Order: sequence, then C-alpha cells, then structure tokens
Amino acid sequence: MTSIRPPTDHKPAQVVVIISNGPGELTTWVKPLVESLHNQLAMRPCEKFARISLRLVLVPCPNATGNEQKAAESWNKFETITSAKNFWNLIFNPKKYGFWPNQGVVVFLGGDQFWSVLLSARLKYKNITYAEWKARWPFWNDRIAAMSPQVKQLLPKKLKQRCVVVGDLMADLQKEAKNNNPLPKGKWIAILPGSKKAKLSVGIPFFLEVADHLLREVPFCNFIIPIAPTTSIKEIIYFSGLNNPISKQYNSKIKNIEQATGKLPWKKLITNQETKIYLIEEHPAHEFISQCDLALTTIGANTAELGALGTPMIVVVPTQHLHVMEAWDGLLGIIARLPILKWFLGLLIGLWRLRKRNYMAWPNISAKKMIVPERIGKINPIEIAIEAKGWLSSPKRLKGQKEDLRALRGEEGAITKMTEEIINLLEN
Repeated sequence: MTSIRPPTDHKPAQVVVIISNGPGELTTWVKPLVESLHNQLAMRPCEKFARISLRLVLVPCPNATGNEQKAAESWNKFETITSAKNFWNLIFNPKKYGFWPNQGVVVFLGGDQFWSVLLSARLKYKNITYAEWKARWPFWNDRIAAMSPQVKQLLPKKLKQRCVVVGDLMADLQKEAKNNNPLPKGKWIAILPGSKKAKLSVGIPFFLEVADHLLREVPFCNFIIPIAPTTSIKEIIYFSGLNNPISKQYNSKIKNIEQATGKLPWKKLITNQETKIYLIEEHPAHEFISQCDLALTTIGANTAELGALGTPMIVVVPTQHLHVMEAWDGLLGIIARLPILKWFLGLLIGLWRLRKRNYMAWPNISAKKMIVPERIGKINPIEIAIEAKGWLSSPKRLKGQKEDLRALRGEEGAITKMTEEIINLLEN
C-alpha cells in the first residue's frame, strides 16, 4: 500500500525555536513555558497539521550533561530537537534539519545569549531574549523579556522600549507545586547532589555519608533524592561505587535499591548504615521538594529552583576534590583548570568573596547578601550533618530563611507574560 504524503500546504507557516542548554534551565524555564505555549496555541507536534511548529535547539555549554536531548524528548512537546553537537551544522546548513518557514521566533532560555542572536540572524527570524541579569546583545534583540526592572535600567535609553519586565520565570514554581500528595509526618530532607557527572562524583558519596550521620543525630528523619531528568538511578549507583575514586574516601555506600512498597510510590536506596533514601524519578519533583524542611545541595541552578520553591537549604562545595572540579561552572571551574592556582583554590575563593562580596548560591547572588548558608572548603560530612541538625532543631530559623527566599521571588505570572510576548512577535 502506497503511503499518502500530506499536501505541501500542511508544512508549518511559522516556527517557534527555543534555545537552551543545561538541565536546570530545561526544568525550570523551558518546560513550563512550552506547556503554556501549547495551551495557548495550536502547535506541532501536539497538533499534527498545525501551522506553527515548536522546536528545541540545544547549544554548546560546559554546564550541560549531554542528556538534555533525551530528557526533552520524553516530554513529546517538540517537533524536532537539535543536539548541541549539531548546533554549528544547523547554522551552516539549516535545510539539513528540516523545513524552515519564512517566519519564526527564536526564544533564548539558557546558555550564551549570542547563540540565540546568531541563529535568529541565520534563519532571519525575530528574536526574544529572556534576561535574568543583563541583555548582552540588545541591539540584535527584537524583544527583551527582563526578570526585573534593573535589567531594563541597564539598557541604552533608545533600546528601553524593546524591553518588557515579565518577572521571574521561576516565581510560578511555588504555585505549580500543589501539595495534592502530602508527605507523611516527620522531618524531610531533600538531597540535590547535582546532575553533571563531575558534581555527582563528589555529591553522591559526600551526601550519602551526610545522610548516615544526620540520621544518627536526628532519628526518624526522612530523605529524598529527586533524580534529575538528565541522570538516572544507574548513575547514582555508579558514583557511589568503587569505580568512582572519590567514593573510596567515604565510608557510606549503597547496600541495595528496594522497589516501592507501602504508601510512597518510590524506590528506596538503602545505605550500608541502613539509612533509607527515597528516589523520586518523576519530573519535576517540585511538589515534594517544596514540602521538605531542608535541602542539602551543591551550587548551580538547583539553588535558584529551591529558592523559588521556598525550600530552606544548605549549599555545600567540598573543595578537597579539586581534580574533578575542572568541569564545574563559574569561578570554581576556572581556577580548577589552572595547573598551579588550583591548589590555592580555598584561599583564592575566600579572598575573592571577602573583597568582592560575591556569592555562589543564586538566592545570595540575587539578594547580594547571605540568605542561605554556603559551606565551601575542605568540609567533612559530619560537619554538615551537625549544621543540618541545628537548622532542623530551630523551626524559627527555618521559617526565617523560607520567608527570606519568598521575598526574593518576583510576582507570579511571568510564564504567562512571556507566552504573550512570543505570541505578539508571531502575529506582528
């Protein structure tokens, strides 16, 4: 039987191209915006013969894990996804990656803003950039969606009219994290070891040992690890084992993984000290993270995510594992790649932070003061366990940090406003 091809007028007339990079941006920015766009517009692939196609282009980024494409594919929201390794091929030969209509909009939602400008110029599409802190290529942006009025103030006077303040895209996370499934009573601690291999190789063995110590300090507390969409339980097991050299420096190991039993539908990680940690594989896990009394995390986009959810946290960077920090982002990664200076990493970070009053966790960066504790240096897991016990033993301190985090969030509705701006560019 001969297959019948749809007529040529079934080709999309317009394209919305999302530009993004790492796991944090995909989860907290891209996913909610994509869902909003599909709710407002008939778009492919959800509507097979719609006149608008929604596509994702991943861009080169040192913060990416390499699993972003697989995670995004699981949503079934994009007609095509172009991997980061094919970005330059797309620039040089767009036709190789499908039919591109004459009209479209490129939306920047993560990575280097230049990639968005470059792709929109190549495709001759309009460009809208979501700017958290600064619009770096304002003359090449048709529209700038700013997180705050401060972003607009930094623009040249003649370009301010291109900018609209939409607010914080993560401000809606708390609203979306409806507690339809309340956690059982007790103290709940979320462990976020990171999603990149370099962070997992440190975070898994370190935080497993913290959990073992903390359970002895605070009996009957409960732990969850939300499995990032760009990693897996298999990787968690790998980085806790002897194949990971860093794991050899810690006593805590994974004894086994148990299947879900009882009321909670999650697998359980059991350490060799009999500590139970629930593994949440559904994405996103905001509904459960937001109910936790405290989170233990490393630096990265997850600190912004926790802040948006109003979850108190302790941010931990154990700098004793310098040789794996070369793949980290920001100042840590830069210094760790320097053959001599990296051995003075702790001292350099201390001096840098004292002189510049800079911070590494997003809530602190945003507030320009210490909102959440940052523990950076040669840290022992038991130190973090004892500090966590102190926080858990002081509901007033936890409430205070939660209120500070909520005060940092912008008004809700940024996703809706961003959606409206994209639609306006498509229509005009």
